[in-house]
Amino acid sequence: MAKKEKIIELKQRVEKISDEHLRQLQDVVNRLNQTQFTVGRLDFQKHQLLHDIAIIQNKISILQDTLTKEYGSYDVNMEDGTINWPKEKEESKDEK
Repeated sequence: MAKKEKIIELKQRVEKISDEHLRQLQDVVNRLNQTQFTVGRLDFQKHQLLHDIAIIQNKISILQDTLTKEYGSYDVNMEDGTINWPKEKEESKDEK
């Protein structure tokens, strides 16, 4: 059996893509770059916010210690400032 030769037509070698394809390529690459930049900016903002959360949590811990030393509890109603005493402490307080 003889092998059949395959004929492949080659396109003429061009030096430059069409203006339309260039615009499409530039648009897609620009959108990718903008999106990556935005992701980087958001990631930086997230890092800053997580840092802020750690600082705020530390301040809460310090304030809880202060309230515990000053009032015996840091369990406080956030609306009116009343201390939410556990039932046991209220009962022992009433017995005195």
